[in-house]
Amino acid sequence: MPEHSTRSPVPEDAMLDPRVIDPGQELVSFAGMEPGDIAEIVQVLSGIRRWRESEQKVSFRSRSQMRLNETDMKALRFLVAAKNQNIVVTPGMLADHLHISSASTTKLLDRLAKAGHIERSPHPTDRRALSITITKQTHEQVRDGVGRMHAHRFKAAAELTSEERQTVIRFLDRLSSEAEAQG
Repeated sequence: MPEHSTRSPVPEDAMLDPRVIDPGQELVSFAGMEPGDIAEIVQVLSGIRRWRESEQKVSFRSRSQMRLNETDMKALRFLVAAKNQNIVVTPGMLADHLHISSASTTKLLDRLAKAGHIERSPHPTDRRALSITITKQTHEQVRDGVGRMHAHRFKAAAELTSEERQTVIRFLDRLSSEAEAQG
């Protein structure tokens, strides 16, 4: 009996190649482009896919180790940045940053406090408000996980010339604008 391969008969890059996914050029026009140019564009798109997948894996692993969801992790990253800038964080500031309601913020803070990730205390200048701070242990965990990833990205960007960085910035801004226009 022949052995069946579990590998996809369609290479990953082919799913990003307009000649494969849109041969009728209904969505993507590649008329007049050289095959080498199209291949380079597909390589760029493949690089974006690989980076996104690896970032998602690292992020998921970090969140899983700390038993956090994405919003929890965003809150902790915000608290790290605020702490590093000596900014007193209130629940309202956190809600604004995360674009969530007051009720959702309360649930989030309850969850993070119960897990030992944050502490609530009276605000130093506004007795009606609370101050939210990240615990030392969680600060170190976030810094070591997220900070290490950011350090690698920073190093990769630092190795580019100024002109290359400007090209990357324009490219990423264009991708972001297109995605926001779709959403």
